[in-house]
Amino acid sequence: MQATVETLEGLERQVNLVISLDDIEKDVKTQLQRVARTAKVQGFRPGKAPISVIERSHGPGIRYDVINQKVGQEFDKIIKEADLRVAGMPSIEPKTEGVEEGQVGFVAKFEIYPEVALPDLSTLEVVRFTAEVGDEEINRTVDILRKQRATYEAREDRAAQKDDRVTLDFVGTIDGVEFEGGKAENFPFLLGQGRMLPEFEEAATGLKAGESKTFPLSFPEDYAGKEVAGKTAEFTITVKEVAEPVLPEVNEEFAKSLGQPEGSTEKLLAEIRGNIEREVKNRIQGRTKGSVMDALANAATFDIPKALVENDVQARIAAAREELKQRGVPNADQMPIPAETFTPESERRVRLGLLVGELVEQAKLQVTPEQVRARIEEFSQNYEKPEQVISYYLSDRQRRAEIEAVVLEDNVVDHVLSLAKVAEETIAFDELMGTM
Repeated sequence: MQATVETLEGLERQVNLVISLDDIEKDVKTQLQRVARTAKVQGFRPGKAPISVIERSHGPGIRYDVINQKVGQEFDKIIKEADLRVAGMPSIEPKTEGVEEGQVGFVAKFEIYPEVALPDLSTLEVVRFTAEVGDEEINRTVDILRKQRATYEAREDRAAQKDDRVTLDFVGTIDGVEFEGGKAENFPFLLGQGRMLPEFEEAATGLKAGESKTFPLSFPEDYAGKEVAGKTAEFTITVKEVAEPVLPEVNEEFAKSLGQPEGSTEKLLAEIRGNIEREVKNRIQGRTKGSVMDALANAATFDIPKALVENDVQARIAAAREELKQRGVPNADQMPIPAETFTPESERRVRLGLLVGELVEQAKLQVTPEQVRARIEEFSQNYEKPEQVISYYLSDRQRRAEIEAVVLEDNVVDHVLSLAKVAEETIAFDELMGTM
C-alpha cells in the first residue's frame, strides 16, 4: 500500500514512515556476524568472540546505522512512487502514535520543487543597452594612462591645483589637543584624487610653497578612525612643495612601457581600442542581462522552497566569512552575520534559478561545445598569450563549467530579447565605465 503524502502549507509536505522491527533486527544480526568474523576482542582470538559480546560493543552503532538506512530507503521509495522532487534535506523525527506493535515509526517533513509556470515572454518589458566607443574615448583613455605614468616637477610660484603633487606638514587638534594620526611632516598626496577628506583638499588648493592655512575639518560619522569619527578638528597645514605633473609623450618609449614590444604607437592605440571595446561589450551585456533577469524575476509568481533559500544564505555567509578571513579580520569564523542580510537576494537567486532552468528546458537553450570554445577564445584576447588561456580553460573542468554557466545565461538573454518588448537605451561612456 502506497503511503499518503500530506500537504502542509505551500511546498511543505509530510509522510509517515513505518519500519518493521523484524527487518531491522535481521539486518543488525547480519551486520554483527560480519563484524564478528574479524573483530578483535580482548580475551578472545580474532573472529572467535561470541555474538553476545559483539552485540554489547558494536550493537548500538550498527542498529543506529541500519535504522537510518532503512528510513532513507523507505523515504526514497515513497517519494519515487509519488513522483516528487524533494528540495533540500527532509526533517525526520520519531513517531509513536498510531504505530503498531513490532514496528517503529517516523514522520518526515520536507519541501518539494514547485511547478514553474513560465511567464508570457512577449509581455516582458526589457532594455537593450548600447554605448559608443569613438576616438574621443580612446584619447581620454590614453590620457589616463599618461597620468598614471606622470613625473612631477616642483614649481616655486605655482598655486596648488587638481592633479598636482602637494607636499606639506599638517597638525590637527580636537579641543586643543593633538590626536593620534593627526600630525605629519613632508606628507605628499595628489590633489583632487580623493585620498584626503574634501575639506583638507579644498584648504590645500590654491596655496603655494611656504604658505600656511588653518581650517576646521569635520570627520564623518563612519570614519575609519573611531576615536575621531563624528568630531570636528582644527588643522593647520604648511605647504612645502607644489609639483606639476609632466605627462609622457605618446611615442615609442611610452608604447614599450605599456607592453607593446615593437614600440609602435599605432599598434598600441589599436590594442587600447580593442581592450576598451571588449570591456564596453562586457559591461553592456551585463546591464542588458540585468534588465532581462529583473523582468523574469518580477514576472515569476510561483512559491520557492525555503530550504533552497536557506542553503543559498548559508553559502553566502560562509563566503562572507572567508572574505573577512582573507582580509585578516580576527575571529572571522565566529563573527555573527545576520541571515536577513542575504535573504532577499537569495530568494531572488533561487527563483531565477528555477525559472531559468525551466526556460532552458522548454526552449532547448542548452549550451553547445562550439559556444563554449568561442566564448573562451573571445575571453582569451584579454591576455598576452591567448592560446595558453584557451588550453587551460578547455582542459580544466571547473573553469570550463564557469564559462558554460555564462554562455547559458547569454542564451537565455538572447531568447528573451527575441520575444520581449525591447527598448533601446544608449549609455554615456563615462557612466558605463564609472568615471563620472
